[in-house]
Amino acid sequence: MKKINKSAELLWIFGILFVALGVAVCSKADLGVSMIAAPPFVLYDAVAHLWSGFSVGMLEYLVQGVLLIALCLIIRKFDWRYLLAFAVAVVYGGVLDFFLWLLKDVTVQAVWLRWVLLLVGDVLVGFGVACCFHTYMPLQVYELFVAELAKKFQIVIPKVKRVFDITLLAVSVVLALTLFADVKTFDWATIGTTSFHSIGLGTLVTTAINSFIIAFMDKLICKAFDDTCRFPKLEKMLKTN
Repeated sequence: MKKINKSAELLWIFGILFVALGVAVCSKADLGVSMIAAPPFVLYDAVAHLWSGFSVGMLEYLVQGVLLIALCLIIRKFDWRYLLAFAVAVVYGGVLDFFLWLLKDVTVQAVWLRWVLLLVGDVLVGFGVACCFHTYMPLQVYELFVAELAKKFQIVIPKVKRVFDITLLAVSVVLALTLFADVKTFDWATIGTTSFHSIGLGTLVTTAINSFIIAFMDKLICKAFDDTCRFPKLEKMLKTN
């Protein structure tokens, strides 16, 4: 199969589009979004009634903005290219809001079909994340946070990523259990059929299968795309030390 040439920039676009679409699809399954996506969704549930102008996408880049500030404080360093990660978060937030709006009228009642919907969303997200492995373009703050912490403290990225993921999951659960007055209505018997403020069994399933989906999609991308860049000067400018 002939590869698509010089596709690093195209894969960056695919990364944003497919991750946003996948998260939107997972949210419609109402079984729980991934731990990375969960904090903005939980916060949106808490503040949406206070101001109709809030959106999940807005809270997405606000959360990433807080993470960026925390990163700079932890590593005691600031690079102007870090701001590009926040800019990408803003773009991603807008794209996520668009897909959520596009799917706003989609409702699925059958539980088995909602699990299928969740898995479809996970595959879309996995493809998008795998695309991000093949581009020099700036990624979101989540990826920057993990990479810079690993570099600063000389720890391999997978270990930092695991701690980061578990931390976000814990934060999401704490938010879901403390921000709402209906916490007493939570029923463990329904955890496999519905989410509690975007946290559910689907969150854990997504966490368990995510790395396998990404690895599979990465192999497909390597076969279909030549991830060299079209703009070498831009690549040189964007590379961090």
